[in-house]
Amino acid sequence: MDQHRPVKVIAVTGGKGGVGKTNVSVNLSLAMSEMGHRTVLMDADLGLANVDVLLGLRPKKTVADVLDGECGLEDVLLSVNENLRIVPASSGTQEMTALSPHEHAELIHAFSSIADDVDVLVVDTAAGISDSVVSFIKAAQEVLVVVCDEPTSITDAYALIKLLNRDYRMTRFRVLANMVRSEQEGRNMFGKLLTVTDRFLDVTLQYVGSIPYDENVRKAVQRQVAVLQAFPKSKVSLAYKQLANKVNGWPVQAVPRGHLEFFVERLVQGARSSD
Repeated sequence: MDQHRPVKVIAVTGGKGGVGKTNVSVNLSLAMSEMGHRTVLMDADLGLANVDVLLGLRPKKTVADVLDGECGLEDVLLSVNENLRIVPASSGTQEMTALSPHEHAELIHAFSSIADDVDVLVVDTAAGISDSVVSFIKAAQEVLVVVCDEPTSITDAYALIKLLNRDYRMTRFRVLANMVRSEQEGRNMFGKLLTVTDRFLDVTLQYVGSIPYDENVRKAVQRQVAVLQAFPKSKVSLAYKQLANKVNGWPVQAVPRGHLEFFVERLVQGARSSD
């Protein structure tokens, strides 16, 4: 086992609720796991957990127990298949939505204990631009911004990117159009966002493609199973597999950027070994 191998960390976000972030996170994670990557999906909507609900899982422990010191992170992991494990959050717990910076740091550091068993970490953030959302995005290497065809989705995605750029100097974002009626509709959505970011911000956006609208997603949600499992040959499942192929090609960051990050010890080790 290469002790210096970095972990690919992707934050799935969007600003607005209802754009399908959790469905994207779940199905992208599944698709990555089916490619043979040891994948962990963190439900980072700490007070309104829904990853476990989408997958019909019933967690006995959550990240709240990790923060309370009652167990380690490895004790809360739920297996979905051979290569995919879930870190569940708690639901209806207000304290978890108002963690201090120290508690966020503790939670992010807790992931170091499982570094040897992870190739990819997908972080499903909450809606909005709270401190919690920003903490987890900053701690990731890649930011995947999910948008859908609603004016408020583009506006909120722009607000999130603006905040991250202005206050934290983040400059690189990847954009996924979700629930599109056509490939062109996805490109149009990206174009709208690009128009405003190019005009007002110093950022680079990359369009990573689109996920089609598909009634099978709703059916899968009702059955509490991922659409990739329930309807593996559907157009939406094929789109998720294509997305996973693209994500697979993204370079893995190998050196720390100087702030709180997931698996930062790995990055420090990697930087030392390459000196």
